[in-house]
This record gives sequence, C-alpha cells and structure tokens, in this order.
Amino acid sequence: MTLAKNPPDSTPPEGPAPDSLPPAPRSASALAWARRRGSVTRFWREYRTHRAGLAGLAGLVLIALTALLAPLLVGGDVQSVTNAPGTALEAPSGAFLLGTDQFGRSLLGLLVWGARISLTVGLLAAALSVAIGTLVGVIAGHYGGWFATVTMRITDWFLVMPTLVLAIVLATVMSRSVWTVIIAIGVTTWPTTARLVRAQTIAVESRPYIERARALGGGHGHIMRRHVLPNVLPLVLAQTTLGISSAILTEATLAFLGLGDPSVVSWGGMLQDARDAGAVSSGHWWYLAPPGIAIACVALAFTLCGRAIEAVLNPKLGVAR
Repeated sequence: MTLAKNPPDSTPPEGPAPDSLPPAPRSASALAWARRRGSVTRFWREYRTHRAGLAGLAGLVLIALTALLAPLLVGGDVQSVTNAPGTALEAPSGAFLLGTDQFGRSLLGLLVWGARISLTVGLLAAALSVAIGTLVGVIAGHYGGWFATVTMRITDWFLVMPTLVLAIVLATVMSRSVWTVIIAIGVTTWPTTARLVRAQTIAVESRPYIERARALGGGHGHIMRRHVLPNVLPLVLAQTTLGISSAILTEATLAFLGLGDPSVVSWGGMLQDARDAGAVSSGHWWYLAPPGIAIACVALAFTLCGRAIEAVLNPKLGVAR
C-alpha cells in the first residue's frame, strides 16, 4: 500500500520579503541637503544655456586664478622699487611684454599683482553693501509702520547723495588703507539693495504660509529667518554679482584720485601713478591701457554673470542668451 505524500506547505511566510521592505525614512537634514543639491543642479543646468554668462564666468575664473597664483607667476618682489629690473618707461618688448613704469618695474607683473587687491576690494565691499542692504530691507519690510518710514527716508537720503562724493569724504577722513576703501564703498552703496529687498519682503509677507506661520506661533525672528530670507536670497545673489563690478570701478576711481593705500598695488593705483608720471602728455600708452582694459574686462565679466543669474532666477526678464 503506497502512502500518500504530504502536500507542500502553502502557508505564506510571515511578514514581507526582505527585498520588499520599504526604504528607511531619511532625516530632515538629509532631505534638506538633497533639495539644495537639486536646486544647484537645476540652476547650473539653466545657467549653462546663457552663453554670455558662461563667457563672463570663464573670464572671472581665469582672472581669479591669475590673482591667486600671482606670487608664483611674477614673484613677490615685483612691487620693489629698489630692485626694479628695467629702466624707466620702457616700451613693450620681449623682455617686458607690457613695458615698464617710471621706476623700471614690469607693468605685466604689476598688473597681475594688482588683480589681488582690486578683486579683494570689489568682493568685500560688495558683500558689505549687500549685507547692510539686506538687513535694512528685510527688517523694514517685515515690521513696517513708523520704523519702515524712518528707515526708508534715511535710505532715500543716501540715494540722492552722490555715492562717489560720500565715499571720497569717508576715505579722506579715515586713514588710507585697503579696509578704509572697503568700508567707504560698502556703507555708501547699500540703499539700492535695501529698496529691492524691502519690496521683495513685502511681497513674501503677503503669502498665505506667512499667516499660517504666525498662527502656529512663529515669532518675528523665525519668520524673517526661515521664510522671508530664503525667498529674497536669489535677489541678493544677483545684486551681489552686479555690485562687485561697481565696487571695483569705485575702488579704481578712489585710487586714481590718490585716496587708496599707497603701499599696495592696484589697477586704480597704476592709473594714478601713470598720471603722476605724465604718461598722458608724453604718449606712454602702455602705462595707461593695461590697467584700464583690465578694469573694464572684470567689470564686464561680473556684469555678464550677474545678468545671467538674474535671468535664471527670474525667467520673466527674458534676457538674451
């Protein structure tokens, strides 16, 4: 007699299979970083479609690398007057590609070394200006009332006063140094940023999620820091890139007027030295042209980058690509 085989066990296994388990939930910080990486990727993907912006960015990278590597490219003694390798006001040649100044120093070396001061002053002065303007604009737009009225009247006073005149006054009464120039530019060019940020803050404050944040107990600091500031940062970024070019031009103007630091080399200082040496009347064009062209190129590069960033962050502008 043949025994019947036991049927296979058809009871389903308890719980889901290991491969079908849901992924572990990600932490809040990981999700925040993932969103930031996605935003940066989308921004770069859109920025690459602007040919002018890419050209400006390439120029800035080249100039920044040249400034950082200046000690290796031209040496640290290029500013020395006592160890000048050439004679005064030599025309461009194989030994000196851009000629020499009135002390016999290589103008190419001075141009490379001067990029460090001009870029540093432009970046720090624009950062100071934008920081002051952002702080004033966010606070005035958030609180409103009499505080905003008084703040905006002060801002209007700075707007109607010539920026260069105020910077000259500050640079005159303070000691002559690089930090004096940075402070003079930064504290006189913030009103435009303040008005733009205030308008954007008022627009953000009218959105429904701000009312929900207040209803949930969010204080003034929480709303400004977590809701208003992230929404105005794109505008601040675009304004910063546009302000750097203006800061570099203002620094060159102050140095040309003799209000810069005489112990450092900058492009504006080179123009001032060329004027003192009589390069204009004597026809020594190689003394005037290189720093002037360098200032124009850097200002143009920052402007192209700023316009491209502004177009990416605000597609309604329709800036040409």
